[in-house]
Amino acid sequence: MTTTTEGSLVRDLAELERLVTAVDGVCLRYSKGFEADAGSQSTDTESGLALPGLSVNPLTPEAWWTRPLKDWLARQICQYKHLSERRDRHAWVLTGTCAGRGPDCEPLLTDIRPLGRLDPALLEEAERIYEERFRARQGP
Repeated sequence: MTTTTEGSLVRDLAELERLVTAVDGVCLRYSKGFEADAGSQSTDTESGLALPGLSVNPLTPEAWWTRPLKDWLARQICQYKHLSERRDRHAWVLTGTCAGRGPDCEPLLTDIRPLGRLDPALLEEAERIYEERFRARQGP
């Protein structure tokens, strides 16, 4: 996989793990893609206020995370996976400069650099891992 355009396809979690390990501050975004997001910013839907960057989900685990990186990735991907179910949206990974935090404490990025698009097979793999390793802990 090349890391220069959104057109690059990240095919599985192992490839995403390598990317997150090699590049600082990798984040996930579900949207119409880099071209649609370029030069724009997110909006807080409740207040209607413009946010100072694009709302993203971090893929680099926090220092307290002691489980495998694959578990963190599956969890982060599945948190907003429902957004990819809209026909006009897909999951893509990016990095940039953190300009602040959104209303859900999510990073808001500017100076965006797209790293790739997540293959639908990767989303399915993440969902399987999430179901196995997290949903089972929640009980019926």
